[in-house]
Amino acid sequence: MRGFWAVYKKELYSFWASPILYVVMFVFFLLSGYFFYSAVAYYNVVSFQATQNPFLAQELNAISMVIRPFLFDTSIVLLLLSPLLTMRLFAEEKKTGTIELLFTYPITDIALVYAKFAAVLTVLVVLLLGTLPYMVLLGYLTKLSVGAVISGYLGVILMGGAFLSLGLFTSALTQNQIVAATLSFGALLGFWIISWMKSISYSTLGKVCEYISLTYHFDPFAKGLIDTRHLVYYLIFIIFFMFLTIRRLDVERWRG
Repeated sequence: MRGFWAVYKKELYSFWASPILYVVMFVFFLLSGYFFYSAVAYYNVVSFQATQNPFLAQELNAISMVIRPFLFDTSIVLLLLSPLLTMRLFAEEKKTGTIELLFTYPITDIALVYAKFAAVLTVLVVLLLGTLPYMVLLGYLTKLSVGAVISGYLGVILMGGAFLSLGLFTSALTQNQIVAATLSFGALLGFWIISWMKSISYSTLGKVCEYISLTYHFDPFAKGLIDTRHLVYYLIFIIFFMFLTIRRLDVERWRG
């Protein structure tokens, strides 16, 4: 893809030069640290109680009591912060007029979209890498399955990639960053809560809504299970919204 690396490096530099990223990092690590501490504190309380109750000791599981809640809470934080990372990707280009300049460069729309997505996904992965010391500390305190941790983090990356792909699309719809962030958050929240329809509708519609939900496909990863069906869902979700973004750029190019 011609021009991919040039745009990728430019976007990475823009992220690290922007104060928004450091605000996002501060909020992310503050909240993720709090959620991890809360999960570990609860696990310690239950472990103490298990010393006097052998039946409770059999139920102790760091994956279900610490890793799963922590990763689920982390995904909620990413739901809130992802629109802030993606809102400027195309909206700023439109507002400053540099989008027309990009169209004159020997860069394909596919390379442009994939480079911007790869850059913001790299930032997300860096954020998640910052939480690995939590897992090291937990592994020191109790026996931990490395495979389950890898599966859980893979699920967070896939869900985060889905967040970013939708945010990339909404950023391509407008030149106002606030509007782009609002559209992204609203759409992501819709994909998050749509599974609630299953609790009030046991028909085919309820099952369809559950399948569309982002949380339904994340839960197996958080449990330490890698199912190709859920993996394919996230990949299709990401590719679909990147495809829509490319088509949106085609419209912009012909208008310009």
